[in-house]
Amino acid sequence: MTSLLPAPGRIGADVRHRSPLVPVSLIGGAAAAAGTLVVCLAFGVVGWFVADAGAHGTPRDGLRVGAFGWLMAHGSGVRVDGVAVTIVPLGLSALCAWSVWRVAQRVGSAISGHGPDAERIADGERDWTVAIAGAAFTVGYVAVAVITLVLARTPATAPSGGRVVGWSVLLCLAFGLTGIAVGSGRAAIWATGVRGWLRAAVGASLRILATMLLVSTAVFAVALLVDIGTAANVMSRLHTSAGEATVYTGLTATTIPNAVVYTASYLLGPGFAVGTGTLVSPSLVSLGPVPMFPLLAALPDNGPTPAWTTYLMVLPPLVAAVAAARAQRRVPTLRWEEGALRGCVGGVLAGVLLGILAALSAGAVGPGRMRDIGPEAMDVLVHAVTAFGIGGVIGGLAMTWWQRRTLDPAPLDSDG
Repeated sequence: MTSLLPAPGRIGADVRHRSPLVPVSLIGGAAAAAGTLVVCLAFGVVGWFVADAGAHGTPRDGLRVGAFGWLMAHGSGVRVDGVAVTIVPLGLSALCAWSVWRVAQRVGSAISGHGPDAERIADGERDWTVAIAGAAFTVGYVAVAVITLVLARTPATAPSGGRVVGWSVLLCLAFGLTGIAVGSGRAAIWATGVRGWLRAAVGASLRILATMLLVSTAVFAVALLVDIGTAANVMSRLHTSAGEATVYTGLTATTIPNAVVYTASYLLGPGFAVGTGTLVSPSLVSLGPVPMFPLLAALPDNGPTPAWTTYLMVLPPLVAAVAAARAQRRVPTLRWEEGALRGCVGGVLAGVLLGILAALSAGAVGPGRMRDIGPEAMDVLVHAVTAFGIGGVIGGLAMTWWQRRTLDPAPLDSDG
């Protein structure tokens, strides 16, 4: 339990980095949750007021709507007139993840003076600082989530408490624990014990995923702009005032990341559904009636697709190859097997991450056919792992060939 005590006499371990471990972590977790919750609550109140200048309902109703938005970003789902809406607005979820990451880094910096120093950790001494801080951070975050759930839920809305707690724990593990490890300096110490090719592969996977999402965003934006008139027509048919249109646009923006993931699924080949029994893919578009939602203007026309759309499936392996090559430029290698291994493992990891995003992005938005929206996660996983893996190998080998021609082998000392 030495992690609970400050390390006296450590060089550079001043009082700023020896804050009380458990209290600071608890407060940090609660603050990470409360920060995004307050934003949602404020948006809910503003939306309530601009809708009809407060003529109907009370500010409490706006607060409840804002709380439901925050809970839905944590996978709660909600019932509207008895109809389950389970889709997760990934834009809000990303905001929550960013808040957790930033606050966790500051918590890590504040408690970095606890536990053994780098030399003792390198010698094998156990260090529970990050584990204890991460657990306390998670407890603080989950406490805010549970309180919000208890205060906002009604028998009619019935948000899922289990999913909220599960999402909160996953956010804290994925972003909170890693943020604390980075902020406290432990991640840098631990990284020295990881083989170089694996560190490079993880970096390549993040670059491949980020590049694929960026390309998907561009493709989605082009598709929407091509038929922007339809989106404008949808807005006009809703007969919203200026204030209502502003609020509606803000709510729509929270689902843009969902649309980006759907676009990535489209480019990979499996496509996605916009209702039960429908499919939007490069080779076939089979749609029924769709809701009046502006982003759906980006959907292609129903029926057989033009021949050129099938060539869009070349983009994912090409993106993986370019991204893997660019990642290897920062950490060069002259070994053919290591270049291929970095690209392959990086591509597979990126495919797994995209498959997870596909699973998180799907859900129900209404009754009947609208209970099935989004891609089939397993299909996306298989296609993404294959496309990114092949592309990553090609990019890694191509960059290895270039570096063998242009770099001096003497300074390169890879640990393989």
